[in-house]
Amino acid sequence: MPDASHAAPRQLDVAIVGGGLAGLYAIHRLRGLGLKVRAYEAGSGIGGTWFWNRYPGARCDVESLEYSYSFSNELQQEWKWPERYGTQPEILKYINHVADRFDLRRDVQLNTRVLAAHFDGKANLWKLRTGSGEEIHARYCVMAAGNLSTPRVPDFKGLERFRGKWYHSGLWPHEGVDFTGLRVGVIGTGSSGVQMIPIIAQQARHLHVFQRTANFSLPARNGPMEPERERRHKAEYPARRAAAMETPFAIGGHAKPTKSALEVSAEERNEAYEAKWQEGGSISYLYAYTDLLVNKESNDTASEFVRNKIRGIVKDRRTAELLAPKDHPIGTKRLCLDTNYYETYNRPNVTLVDVRSDPIEEITDSGLRTGKQEFELDAIVFATGFDAMTGALREIDVRTSDGAVLRDHWEGGPLTYLGLMVSGFPNMFVVTGPGSPGVKTQMIASIEQHVDWIADAIDHLGRHQLDRIEPTPEAEMDWVHHVNAVANSTLYPLANSWYMGANIPGKPRVFMPYVGGFDRYRKRCDEVAGKGYEGFTLSRHEVVAA
Repeated sequence: MPDASHAAPRQLDVAIVGGGLAGLYAIHRLRGLGLKVRAYEAGSGIGGTWFWNRYPGARCDVESLEYSYSFSNELQQEWKWPERYGTQPEILKYINHVADRFDLRRDVQLNTRVLAAHFDGKANLWKLRTGSGEEIHARYCVMAAGNLSTPRVPDFKGLERFRGKWYHSGLWPHEGVDFTGLRVGVIGTGSSGVQMIPIIAQQARHLHVFQRTANFSLPARNGPMEPERERRHKAEYPARRAAAMETPFAIGGHAKPTKSALEVSAEERNEAYEAKWQEGGSISYLYAYTDLLVNKESNDTASEFVRNKIRGIVKDRRTAELLAPKDHPIGTKRLCLDTNYYETYNRPNVTLVDVRSDPIEEITDSGLRTGKQEFELDAIVFATGFDAMTGALREIDVRTSDGAVLRDHWEGGPLTYLGLMVSGFPNMFVVTGPGSPGVKTQMIASIEQHVDWIADAIDHLGRHQLDRIEPTPEAEMDWVHHVNAVANSTLYPLANSWYMGANIPGKPRVFMPYVGGFDRYRKRCDEVAGKGYEGFTLSRHEVVAA
């Protein structure tokens, strides 16, 4: 890109950071208000998470008929998903179709990383600076940079001298990788690891899986889309979408549980869990009973059922016990979905290495060394996750002319009001940010709800001749306390997860998502707006001429 440091700043109503699902919908919705908008995307293509995550087996863990935009009934009727769960290529194809169908590309600037966003209080403008030196001035800034968009490569000693090739699940080569005949090491057994390990095992001469923490995984039961299932779903789409809005996960199609797991006999419980296991899907399983995420004794029954399934699938008893999670209740970490994950450990060319009892000490020129063993490897794959929820924003130098710096404001953990705005940072909105239920829901539903709220707020300001909105510190702190109080009433804090930043050394341990449910959250957002944006300060700013 040519140097833009000396060009006149681009003038916008709204600058959007990110060209994924959130950024694209923000363009569509805000453009509909007659606003001049532009999204800035670091990648060479649109799609966000689904542009970057191209690792083997990358697939959504929410059913395709649910994981899609709802803002256009024509769109959801015309698009045909080939499988129950969309693959990365198919989801990216869908996103590109949406961009073309609604003419969104003309307002996306690719290969552009936003490095700084400074709010000029006197001019009442956000001034953004890109990696090429381009400057953008906008009345409003929408941060749609994503929750899982900052890959974390562990700082292993010796990585720079490794003679083989290494990869990260979130930075996968677009041309793909062929592991045929190679000795491969996969580090990490979270969602991406669980998806890629069965596929890499089919190619590799030998696969070593280095596991620190076992995660629960349920069978996806993926398969070709059944025509009758698709027809029935599409015929009921509006009602299904409305019903999903009234659920904690923003996912419809599951009967709400009515009983505690402890109210029924062990035989009845196991029959219910077995039915859910055969059906496939994570939400369905956690919906078996009312109290699986709030009552440890109830959760133990669901956790032990899955542990017994693992023991029944994995033939080597020691490997099975290592794969059976015992350090967190099921559902309190990201619950994975898989196709033949546990079965893969029965292959003669797959070895599970427990790096909790024998940690990795360094990467060598020819592989990897733990305290007790050395492993010769031709390729290493890091399935080590992301600096979730705050990483993308903390990478940008966000500050104001009053001296507020976002990194400092969030030094002890992220502070937001409704996960939508940050006190001291006027006219800056965050999509599915910390303090919102985004990552605990069907993400596109949360994106649409957030962007609609933001668009309505900007429209409200314009109709009332106002041009500045920011939350009060009191409202922000009350919300943060509420988010943590809700989390503490559940089992979620019992797990060291990326929900608490536990995968990033030195990151404050603060529970970041709102787990009170999408349904309760949406009602709260509507109530706040209905009361004239309660907890926010709305004003008209007299611009001071330079």
